[in-house]
Amino acid sequence: MHNSKERNDEWSEQQLLDGISSGEESAFRHLFDVYYQLLVSFAYRYLNDLDSARNVVQDVIVSLYDKRESIKIHTSLKAHLYQSVRNRALNVLKREKMQRDHHNRILEEEKDQSYYEDKLAVSELEARIADVVKELPGQCRRIFLMSRQEGLSNSDIASDLDISKRTVETQISKALKKIREDLLKYGYLPVLLFLFDFLFRNILK
Repeated sequence: MHNSKERNDEWSEQQLLDGISSGEESAFRHLFDVYYQLLVSFAYRYLNDLDSARNVVQDVIVSLYDKRESIKIHTSLKAHLYQSVRNRALNVLKREKMQRDHHNRILEEEKDQSYYEDKLAVSELEARIADVVKELPGQCRRIFLMSRQEGLSNSDIASDLDISKRTVETQISKALKKIREDLLKYGYLPVLLFLFDFLFRNILK
């Protein structure tokens, strides 16, 4: 068995596939680092909506984790990820078209059960995060929501609340730490925690 890799340039294609198959945390961390933004940009070309593109990529990664022990990849991992994202994006477009045309019967017939199971895992994670945020102290909760929901920069938040930018950064750090501790306490799988970490990685910048 190969040792876990920490540096991006130490992963070969086969080592990454092996790491994913065995549920190795560093393999999924590397996958996030290398492919997440590229796949979101790729999905956006089909969907023209950033939130939908992110959701599609998140679903593909969660699905990869759920099926890691049985999945068979006959091409490269990169090709597999891009093809999976393309298929999911096309399914989203198809579903939206059917909704616009009020073809709900057809939509029900063509639901992909695995898609909704993967979607549920992400939805449960988001719901748990929302519960933790509600329990944060007043100022900490307000600053976190201004950053996460309203998309304000740390400088804008500091200006609006008449506090220092450092205070904003400290409060956001406290919020993120509390959320992650709570997710660990409730037994969320490592890949979902990596998804959380990745999505919030740039929130302090």
